[in-house]
Amino acid sequence: MAVFGCAGCGAVLTAAVSKVALPIHLADTHWETLHPPLLEAGSYAVDPAPYGPPWRQMDEVGARAAAERGRFAPFGALSDGPSDTVLLAPGDMRGTGLIIERAGGYCMGIDGRDGPNLACLACDLPVGTRMDDCGCWQVVRLVPQEVVRLPGPPERPIMGWAEWLATGALWHRLSEYLDIPAGVALAQVVVAAGGAPVEVAPGPVAELLGRALGALLPAGEGAKRLDLAGPGFGEPATDLVLVPVHPQTGDMWQPRDGAVPVPMDAALWAELAFPPHRTRLPVLGGLPTGVERDDPLPPHPWYRQPSREAFRYTLARMPAVREPWLRAIYDRGC
Repeated sequence: MAVFGCAGCGAVLTAAVSKVALPIHLADTHWETLHPPLLEAGSYAVDPAPYGPPWRQMDEVGARAAAERGRFAPFGALSDGPSDTVLLAPGDMRGTGLIIERAGGYCMGIDGRDGPNLACLACDLPVGTRMDDCGCWQVVRLVPQEVVRLPGPPERPIMGWAEWLATGALWHRLSEYLDIPAGVALAQVVVAAGGAPVEVAPGPVAELLGRALGALLPAGEGAKRLDLAGPGFGEPATDLVLVPVHPQTGDMWQPRDGAVPVPMDAALWAELAFPPHRTRLPVLGGLPTGVERDDPLPPHPWYRQPSREAFRYTLARMPAVREPWLRAIYDRGC
């Protein structure tokens, strides 16, 4: 496991953390709502894309320079900040203090607009940026040039899919924010379809993505069938299969029957493949004569429309969006 320290003085800055894959739901959304931490406690991920000020618009830098930064369509400002920032949950930080003059935000916290706002308490070196404002996942981004990796305990073993499913570790705190990885998955399906119609298998996938795919892609003959596949679920005979991305390694589960795998956040995939069993609480006793029951309807699945912002965020970072048919979909939105 890693322990990150200050490059200036060597002071310990983090708890021991284990490397995991960069979350597929990195897009920010849900304005006016405080988000949970992006990463579980005790873990870290590395973001290869530049992040932090100075910020520039895509038309300032040009299409070629934007592509070098991993942006292939206009979506917000482009960063000229450092690449390979180290992402952690805020609670895993140690020995740092907030730089007050860099603590700007929108309304509920800090959004990192001013660059590194955490300094080493031992030597005052700015080492990272904390973000916790509304519309942002709570996260700390360590500047790679300002930190060093210190010796830590042995790395956690890589869990197999059977272990992930058996322990229930795939079902976690995303809950009401699952529309964000749903928007990411929608973008991946649209790209994998290559502009062809998509027929969604009845069930939870259709409830989640069917309406949006029907609006974005044409109808007609030659439709590609979409369904789930993965560990403990099986492999239906279909053209496109939504498969989970391993939370630690970032590898997609691979089908064996030749279907095209489409990556999906493992927590969202598990919610669709193995919906949690929700029961209504039993009622004891009875009601007085003449009083009628007024129970609420059974809970409806959480499914709602995939996040439009996450859909566009994902497409803007995929080279395929430069194809005319897909750029038209991108400009139209979700």
